Amino acid sequence: MTNFTATGKIMSGKTASTFIAKSTIKASNLDHRRKINFNIGKYNAVVPQGKTQFNDLMAVREHAKNTKWNAVEHLDVMLETFEKNISARGAKVIWAETAEDALKEIGKICKEKNCKTIVKSKSMVTEEIHLNKFLEKQGIESIETDLGEYIQQLDNEPPYHIVTPAMHKSKEDIAKLFAEKLNVPDGLSPQQLTLIAREKLRKKYTEAEIGITGANFIIADTGSISVTENEGNGRLSSGFPKTHIVITGIEKVLPSINDLALFLPLLATFGTGQKLTVYNTIISGPRQKNEIDGPEEMYVILLDNGRTNLLANDKAREALYCIRCGACLNACPVYKNIGGHSYGTTYSGPIGSVITPQLRNLKEWKHLSYASSLCGNCTEVCPVRINLHELLLENRHESVVEGDSPVSERVAWKMWKVASLNRSMMNMANGNLKNKVVNTMFKAWTKHRADLDFSQKTFNQMWKEERGKNS
Repeated sequence: MTNFTATGKIMSGKTASTFIAKSTIKASNLDHRRKINFNIGKYNAVVPQGKTQFNDLMAVREHAKNTKWNAVEHLDVMLETFEKNISARGAKVIWAETAEDALKEIGKICKEKNCKTIVKSKSMVTEEIHLNKFLEKQGIESIETDLGEYIQQLDNEPPYHIVTPAMHKSKEDIAKLFAEKLNVPDGLSPQQLTLIAREKLRKKYTEAEIGITGANFIIADTGSISVTENEGNGRLSSGFPKTHIVITGIEKVLPSINDLALFLPLLATFGTGQKLTVYNTIISGPRQKNEIDGPEEMYVILLDNGRTNLLANDKAREALYCIRCGACLNACPVYKNIGGHSYGTTYSGPIGSVITPQLRNLKEWKHLSYASSLCGNCTEVCPVRINLHELLLENRHESVVEGDSPVSERVAWKMWKVASLNRSMMNMANGNLKNKVVNTMFKAWTKHRADLDFSQKTFNQMWKEERGKNS
């Protein structure tokens, strides 16, 4: 199956056709656009305030990029150092090459602990491996404790956004959802809805045998994980249950705990516009002998799941610097029109379009790299200065080199190259011929636009004619 995008590029496979169908519906949904523009507008209003804490923002971003470069270039050493240091404090480190490996290990732990209920704080990695569906099949109740994630779980939807999972919902939508799912009165205020969620979730913390969190950063030199949040649910999920499981991608490593002084405010500012998030927790193992709270056991699952594919690619490797702030999503004109769910993958927006084809299958997911205006706004706002728009182009290039482009597209580009190198052929193909070819063959372009009307003469022809008149 092949489909043309609005730019005339060909996409192949079921994932591409699904993407086109979903994005076409969302792009014409004015109510959806109103909600997204409202919520992103609030983000855009506060981010500049957060940035005022940095005297030289560009220098800060450059330093952050260099720090992540160092961590990724020495990833093997950093991870082994982390494992050694956190293991010395009683944590158990598990290396998972695939999502299936991670789920298998989690299943083993749950079986050993006779687990019936799990409380889970916000984690994109757990969404990546579809943990909740796995636990449901095992007969284990998994409760999302982040308010946004809890809303999405009630609505049986995946997260819409990396940072704000329910960004596409208005307060009226959420009130209606709570009324339907929790049997509470409709039309409640956001404050009332929050108190209801709090009341229901608090009971789960004390009932759960296992708590699961992600990690915003993993610290090599101290053997610690860093969790940053605004609700306190991460602390409760990691501290109340007897067993704490951390699931994190291997790219989250930082060389030193001193790096948090840079990365925590940077993540807060670009993620939510705050100077610092409300709760910033460093966990360096299970409860120690001289401590009165915390889990009895702690497991850290280091997930690869295609990340070493990115690591092996010297050009795409830069994508591993991402700190998951979501700034590129909020800046992207495509994301703001088609929404997070249209992408059909865990990571949406520009960063998702860069890493998904590399983490999964380039041939099947290359269409995401074409779903971009290449305006460069994503690169402009990235706190660690990842050249996102260039990496999108690199994905396109790789797909062509690997032979994933259709024969018709390769022939068309070959003809274009030949014609472009021949002035007489370029002059022949002007005016009516160009109009006929583009407006007849590239229906995807004219489906939502007026027909193109090319000049009847090229500039070269008009120049020659003008010089002839004046000679």
